[in-house]
Amino acid sequence: MKLSVVLPAYNEEGSIEETLRTLYAKLQAEQIDHEIVVVNDNSKDNTLGLLTQLQADIPSLVVHTNHGPNGFGYAIRYGLERFSGDCVAVMMSDLSDDPTDLVVFYRKMVAENLDCVFGSRFIKGGATYDYPKHKYLINRFANTLIRILVGVKYNDSTNAFKMYRKHTIDGLKPFLSAHFNLTIELPLKAITRGYTWAVLPNSWRNRKAGESNLKIKEMGSRYLFILLYVLIEKYLSRNDYKKNNN
Repeated sequence: MKLSVVLPAYNEEGSIEETLRTLYAKLQAEQIDHEIVVVNDNSKDNTLGLLTQLQADIPSLVVHTNHGPNGFGYAIRYGLERFSGDCVAVMMSDLSDDPTDLVVFYRKMVAENLDCVFGSRFIKGGATYDYPKHKYLINRFANTLIRILVGVKYNDSTNAFKMYRKHTIDGLKPFLSAHFNLTIELPLKAITRGYTWAVLPNSWRNRKAGESNLKIKEMGSRYLFILLYVLIEKYLSRNDYKKNNN
């Protein structure tokens, strides 16, 4: 089963080379058929130049530039419209996600024929390193609220690191999120619509270079919008969007 990995990149010249070389080396060592799809989100630094150079050393690297509209969600959506694999994982370009976890997710999906595999940093085996305290507190509050309102046991919906089968991605369209709220739109839609899923622990490390593009003050209403949409779909859509198992 061919694996696609979609990574959004905005002003990641300090991290992108190490991320891609580490990711490629791991997938090659594990002999996993794959492509690495990087969406340059109209970066203002030398990210695109580095990506162009890296294509000479990483034959599975596919580079797209999203000229606009821009934003984390738009960049991911750009990649999700263009990947060629049988399944796709979303990872970050700053090496905060571990390629070893990616391989475990992939093996789990193949072995159990799952539609989705979600990561959690807050179950046994999961870990965070250098996670800012205020972000941690907001994260736990938001995920607890989501868990209670939607009625799911998954405790890390805001985690960007997840994997989906191609047919699952197709079944979750159209996408609504322009920014980081896409991280909850995809899994909550998948769960509500009846796709099979499992949760595995993953680790997360704070970036070593560059700045995070997540602006917490701007995201509250956007997360709430998606949460309300999912609740409306769950309770009022009369299963119109449920997975077709025929």
